[in-house]
Amino acid sequence: MSSNKLPKEFRNFIFARLFFVLGLRMITTIVIYQVFHLASTYMVGFAGLAEFVPAVLAALFAGHYIDNHNKKKILVWSYVFYMLCGIILALVSLPWFQFSNSTKLTVILSVVFCTGIIRSFAGPSANSMIAAIVPREQLQKAISYNSSTWLISSIGGHAMGGLLIALIGLSNAYFVTAALILTASLFALQLLPKPPVINPEKEPLFTSIKKGFSYVFNNKNLLGVLSLDLFAVLFGGAVAFIPEVAEKILHTGPIGYGFLNAAIDLGSLISIGFLVKYPMRHKQGLKMLLAVAGFGICIILFGLSKVYWLSFMALLVAGVFDAVSVVVRGTIMQLFTPDELRGRVASINLIFINSSNELGQFESGVTSRLFGTWPAIIFGGAMSVLVVAGTWFKFPKLRKLEY
Repeated sequence: MSSNKLPKEFRNFIFARLFFVLGLRMITTIVIYQVFHLASTYMVGFAGLAEFVPAVLAALFAGHYIDNHNKKKILVWSYVFYMLCGIILALVSLPWFQFSNSTKLTVILSVVFCTGIIRSFAGPSANSMIAAIVPREQLQKAISYNSSTWLISSIGGHAMGGLLIALIGLSNAYFVTAALILTASLFALQLLPKPPVINPEKEPLFTSIKKGFSYVFNNKNLLGVLSLDLFAVLFGGAVAFIPEVAEKILHTGPIGYGFLNAAIDLGSLISIGFLVKYPMRHKQGLKMLLAVAGFGICIILFGLSKVYWLSFMALLVAGVFDAVSVVVRGTIMQLFTPDELRGRVASINLIFINSSNELGQFESGVTSRLFGTWPAIIFGGAMSVLVVAGTWFKFPKLRKLEY
């Protein structure tokens, strides 16, 4: 095998990742749109909370379970269960089922709750497999491909979600997502078994979880990166606002909503592509801090905008900045996490990610209710900038981080 050629198994892994994230993002886009039209932005926030709570609680056990079981089986079953969730959402959205809005909301939030549990196993099991599939010297290249695939799927999922709502309706759009996730399952079945690292003594659950947290909290650079991402996106997340901004401020339909929802991921893909060709060689920590501050400023601009193209560009540039943090965090995790802790550390990372995204969605819904839409967006962006200032002083070594 050529030193520059990634293994065939990694290609199967990437295709599984592509189709799963494409379906996952489409479901997220459709759910947000549906919940907003059944209720309000406030309830969109609760949809985020419904996914956040089970994901965080299950992640503590999921990391331990992943490190002690066959990661391939966990990944395949996670995809299958997620596909079933997509089918349930499709069925409850069929037009000939005359459910009340409250009944539909209850079912949707219940399914979202289940997807939170599933994602606590799917994400960490996939991320912890990369180092077992590719040689260490190809790890950074594999991480870039993995991040790019995630972003391409995320962009496509957001955009196609809005497009499918307009063309074939909510229920059929959900059925398409289920088919995509089924395809991901078929690619995942082609992966080789990934048994756990041999451990002569099986650790008790709480001892195992404690080891994962101890590693993260004793690694100040990793803790600083995760904390920065957590609080910056927690306050600066704009996803929950997009349906209301698209319809009531920018006066665009579901297709415009879909592309607006994809703007951050599109910006991130552009940034990732640039970083693959011109990787950060020095002062990665400083560049990350400045990028997160730029992210906050873009969210403020999004809150002030009343024009579609300006709103789209503000989110696009926010994504460009956000990708810097993604690359730094992902590289640190893959390069410096011991093999026997990969599942647990990946699960802890998922807790931080879900906290910033889903809990941020809830925070957006609450602040929108309290202050109104555009003041809540501006407040979130300003808080992201303040988080950077706090991190600058709390984690001084992060400013000098290089790898």
